Amino acid sequence: MAGVNLARSGVGIHLGRRRVLTVADLDQDDADELAGAVPSQRQRKIIHVDMDAFYASVEQRDNPELWGRPVAVGGSRERGVVAAASYEARKFGVRSAMPSVTARRQCPGLVFVKPRFEVYKAISQQIREIFAEHTLVIEPLSLDEAYLYVTENLQGISLARDIALAIRARIKTETGLNASAGISYNKFLAKLASDHRKPNGQYVISPETGPAFVEALPVGKFHGIGPATAARFHALGIQTGLDIRGRTLTFLEAHFGKAGAYYYWISRGIDERPVRANRIRKSVGAENTFSQDLTEFDAMAAELQPLIDKVWRHCETTGNRGRTVTLKVKFADFEIMSRSRSVPTAVGGREDLERLAVGLLQAAMPLPKAVRLLGVSLSSLRSDLEDQGKQIALLI
Repeated sequence: MAGVNLARSGVGIHLGRRRVLTVADLDQDDADELAGAVPSQRQRKIIHVDMDAFYASVEQRDNPELWGRPVAVGGSRERGVVAAASYEARKFGVRSAMPSVTARRQCPGLVFVKPRFEVYKAISQQIREIFAEHTLVIEPLSLDEAYLYVTENLQGISLARDIALAIRARIKTETGLNASAGISYNKFLAKLASDHRKPNGQYVISPETGPAFVEALPVGKFHGIGPATAARFHALGIQTGLDIRGRTLTFLEAHFGKAGAYYYWISRGIDERPVRANRIRKSVGAENTFSQDLTEFDAMAAELQPLIDKVWRHCETTGNRGRTVTLKVKFADFEIMSRSRSVPTAVGGREDLERLAVGLLQAAMPLPKAVRLLGVSLSSLRSDLEDQGKQIALLI
């Protein structure tokens, strides 16, 4: 997509979304857009809305006994994992994806609540209906956050910050929940801005303040740079956005591959990706943590079956097909291993998905340690319409 003006409209390209801008999660379309982006002359208005501790806040709202208490949504059993943590729990270092045992050790008074995803989905739909009163160009990232393109908006409000204020007030009135918002001229900065004033606040990063904001930002605070990548930057003597900006595109691509182009542009406050309404997810996956660690191939292969069923049901429901199957293995010591295989044509049926997933497991045997969790995902998704209805069974 090099050479395309990616800011030509808010709708732009109707493709798909994974977890936005974690570099490991950049899909091919995002990476190509970032690598080929040419700064546009038109100033866009983009809002990133992020609900504050969404799952935990819903539980506190619905149960007054939880008000002001440290709450974790997730399994409290020995092998459970925290899905979300209230701000009271976060003060103790409790965070999402943390093992429940660790969370309870860090916060002895932690209250565990079972997730109610149907409730969260219903509230999320309420919130999206509020968004739709202001713009039709909405890019949901998950149940609790979304990008809104408001350069033109349905209420005729001239200032994006006033739109954000109106949306946040309406969410509070309708749901009793708090939302934070970031307002800027691109998606990267809007996301940074919403993080900057959490919880229950909003922040504007303008074209005048954007470059200085990014220059002062530690590399570990960049959306898309995790601890491992931050360590690689530090090893190269790069600590801040200003340091990244001082490196050439050639240097960054030599050390970070395609992601180097992403770092090059965002260090300059440039992100020309459009807000993409109705994006098709680029991957779908399922995983399960076991009550006891597994060591035998047959037991692990059996545990893969319901995960494969879940992934394929999603494909059947959405009409999407993918070409890359990934097996995720988490060992008893929480080390993670993944193995992937891509095929020339989309996986044509549940049997093909099973053959690939189990084949990846078999090829990895014998595993060096006992297994705590297994996951299966299918990526490089395309709709049946994109593939012109072709369902070609794999001959492997």
